[in-house]
Amino acid sequence: MSTLSIIYAALFYVAFATMGLGLAVKIKSYAMTPSPLKIPVMPAPLTKTGVVFRMAREVAFFESLFKSNRWIWILAILFHAGLLLALARHLRYFIEPVWGWVVFVQPFGIYGGMAMVAGLLGLWARRFLVERVRYITSPSDHLMLALLVLIGASGLSLRFLVRTDIIQVKAFFLGLLRFDIQALPAEVPLLIHLAAVAILMIVFPFSKLLHVPGVFFSPSRTQVDNAREKRHLAAWAAPMDNEREA
Repeated sequence: MSTLSIIYAALFYVAFATMGLGLAVKIKSYAMTPSPLKIPVMPAPLTKTGVVFRMAREVAFFESLFKSNRWIWILAILFHAGLLLALARHLRYFIEPVWGWVVFVQPFGIYGGMAMVAGLLGLWARRFLVERVRYITSPSDHLMLALLVLIGASGLSLRFLVRTDIIQVKAFFLGLLRFDIQALPAEVPLLIHLAAVAILMIVFPFSKLLHVPGVFFSPSRTQVDNAREKRHLAAWAAPMDNEREA
């Protein structure tokens, strides 16, 4: 076992722990944050079932973005759909035997990686070319986009420029799951790709990427439009029992 394998194994253990614990803390914080106002974005559904369907359309198709800006919607769909396909393709490195549908999506995962990078570059260009967006863009936004582009580009380079031993890569990650560290191939694009993924996992709970779980706790999306039928009162604002008796 090489020193390189041990370093990358330790890096991914830290990354998994940081991402898991960080997300758990953030999600708990979101769940416990009070929503004292009735603020659903109109037109809002009148029933909880309607809220479920609205959230499904928002998460799967970015409905509100489609209605507001079609060009950004196209770029966002390219990125997110491409990322989903790429992640599905990468499942083969963590399971044995490989599920049938994972085998099926393997050739599409390459095109997903291309779409992901194309969408990211378009979204990044927007932050330079659109003045009002450039004004509110912070250095962290550029760094996050650069990290995502690096992950996509380095991954594609392993397919088209520099080949690596994917069987050994799979053995490495299966070994991590079993706490049995295996040798990791030493091709530079692979090391860059894996290091960038680990860094993304570490910074994920502290970045704007938290909109992934955060959208499910957004009162403007998850509230029912029933303000006329029912008074909205946050639990922390409810009067105490002794106040009711008085």
